[in-house]
Amino acid sequence: DRGLMPQDTLDLLEQERGVPVEVPRGGRMDWNPLREKIRAHGMRNSNVLAIAPTATISNITGTSPCIEPTYKNLFVKSNLSGEFIVLNPFLVKDLKKAGLWNQQMVDQLKYFDGELGPVEGMPEELKKRYLTAFAVGFEWIMAAAARRQKWIDQSQSLNLFLGQPDLKVLSRMYRLAWHQGLKTTYYLRTLGASNIEKATVKLKKEVKAALQEGEAPAEEGKKTYTAEQKMACSIEAMRNGGECEACQ
Repeated sequence: DRGLMPQDTLDLLEQERGVPVEVPRGGRMDWNPLREKIRAHGMRNSNVLAIAPTATISNITGTSPCIEPTYKNLFVKSNLSGEFIVLNPFLVKDLKKAGLWNQQMVDQLKYFDGELGPVEGMPEELKKRYLTAFAVGFEWIMAAAARRQKWIDQSQSLNLFLGQPDLKVLSRMYRLAWHQGLKTTYYLRTLGASNIEKATVKLKKEVKAALQEGEAPAEEGKKTYTAEQKMACSIEAMRNGGECEACQ
């Protein structure tokens, strides 16, 4: 009834918070005709925009999760159907095109949890193209979210990523969200201590030496699977005579 568009509320938000909201106010289009139409006729809730998370759906359809960078290029996802491996298909395609898709590359991707930075022989161009959510600075993720927010009626489920939890960084992160006009954040995702420890200099040297000798790094207590099991996306699903969610 007030004829306000989302971008019109930035000044009101700034007054409410009592701090400058660091978002450009301008735009390319003339929204006045639509403002007048809304003021005269109102707007249905079905026309109001919000952005929700799409983590599971994106795994099934083979896309990135909505507004987020890729979580990891290789990881294991668990749900009620069991566990299945999520591998970035576009990375695999580019590695095959470059003639780099082999067992040694697979072993390195597994060892480094899908992070391309420490992988030997990985082209720099691919490292930049396939940065994961943990490799992209949270400042960039928030800056993109702030620019979206002024065009969104309600809010957005914005996940934040921080490899190693740090109180100073956390304080800076959420203060930045406040100053950039974000209405909400969602999960704060961090890496487990075991993943961080795997990336120590000593272990990197060990795996590098093993790979140079043409051997995969030894994994204690590694479980073995039959050829049939390896063909199945989800071992648990196969045992139950069904297909995993990603194959449906």
